[in-house]
Amino acid sequence: MAAQTLQLSQEQRLQMVLAPQLRQSLEMLQAPVQELRALIRAELDQNPTLEESPADTPNIEIEATETAPSEDGKSLDFRKEFEILSRLDDEWRDYFFQEKEGRPYTADDAQKRDYMLDSITQGESLQEHLIHQLALTELNEADRALGEMIIGNINDDGYLTSSIDDLAVSSGADIQHLQDLIHVIHDFDPPGVGARDLRECLMIQLERLGKHDTLASRLVESHLDRLAQRKMQEIAKFLKVSVEEVESTATFIATLEPKPGRAYSHELSAYITPEVLVKRVDGHYVVIMNDDDLPRLRISKQYRSLMHDDSTGKEVRDYIEERIRSSAFLIKSIYQRQQTIYKIASEIVRVQTDFLDHGIKHLKPLTMADVANVVGLHETTVSRAVAGKHIQTPQGVFDMKYFFTPGLRTHDGSVVSNKTVKDAIENLVANEDPAHPLSDQELLEILTRQGIHIARRTVAKYRIALKIAPSHMRRKYG
Repeated sequence: MAAQTLQLSQEQRLQMVLAPQLRQSLEMLQAPVQELRALIRAELDQNPTLEESPADTPNIEIEATETAPSEDGKSLDFRKEFEILSRLDDEWRDYFFQEKEGRPYTADDAQKRDYMLDSITQGESLQEHLIHQLALTELNEADRALGEMIIGNINDDGYLTSSIDDLAVSSGADIQHLQDLIHVIHDFDPPGVGARDLRECLMIQLERLGKHDTLASRLVESHLDRLAQRKMQEIAKFLKVSVEEVESTATFIATLEPKPGRAYSHELSAYITPEVLVKRVDGHYVVIMNDDDLPRLRISKQYRSLMHDDSTGKEVRDYIEERIRSSAFLIKSIYQRQQTIYKIASEIVRVQTDFLDHGIKHLKPLTMADVANVVGLHETTVSRAVAGKHIQTPQGVFDMKYFFTPGLRTHDGSVVSNKTVKDAIENLVANEDPAHPLSDQELLEILTRQGIHIARRTVAKYRIALKIAPSHMRRKYG
């Protein structure tokens, strides 16, 4: 066997590596407006040469495009840059000393503004709600500790996720005693909390409503699976009641809460800030970038002065120059981001004018490749630019990706958006006779009469995608 040795060797190979500036530019492009604002705030904290200018100040570095750095970040003409910045600085007061409603704008005002924009209140969690109720019981200290352990094993939907055996092993408590404590928690608000499955959850709610020994409790206790499959006739035959009684009882059961902890979800509500506003002006749709929440950036006058000061040491001068290059590239990246989104939104508006006028029935097929060819971008750039972005239109607020839908060629040669077909199917089902729900064939015939010529299998495919049950499971008796 040959002896193992260590040796050094050299080899050449090609490898694509994203430069830090390119990575930052892509990050800016993909970030929704609220995330972009956070990224800008982080850069403001880290880069001393970057500062926020008044909201109504034009983005001065962007206007001077000839002074922007090249891809290697080494071509910034600082003399020309400083001349432009100094000239515009003379025209605008410093941000923290401008007059606001007859008084100086102070640092406290800025802090309040940031607090208002950044803070979102968070409600009481389900666990906190249950522990507050536990504290009001007459349990002793040891039992309250066990109660807190049980509550800690209740998930956000309100279900107890650990078995009674596991709880007994981890706590060393008697199984029957733990069961008694679980029954105490079952009496807490919201009704159904602490259940181990859906059947127990619904039974707890029925008992709280005084319907323990009723048709509803028998349906939940023994026929919940059949009820989910809407086998009403089979259930009626087994329980020796009419189908109408089963149907009406099923309707009542549907009013119960399958996830009792939902009202106390710790997840924060998602607040959407549209990137783009579309408004009709003089009979034409106008695209407006919604950048009110984005800080207007400029390079600090103090650091520019240091660059002109002959007493500034070389190390300091080099550091400031590096930071200013970073600031300029950041501003350029934000500008390019806004321009890219504007171009894409403008093309969407141009293609989807009928949708803006008349709604989803007039949504036209559109692909990212189509937009990329028109605006002169790569398809992947379009994909990054629209990810997580929203557009406010006269028809409502939509994800920008909503407008990119494949075309569906009908039998007569016309092309319609698949969203248009799905919306038509959804509306037909929503307005059908519950006693005689529309089959896929009947849906197909109605769509054909409306001018949408597609195959029956396509109707079934879209119905499944919309999570609409087959007609026999949608039928309601009585």
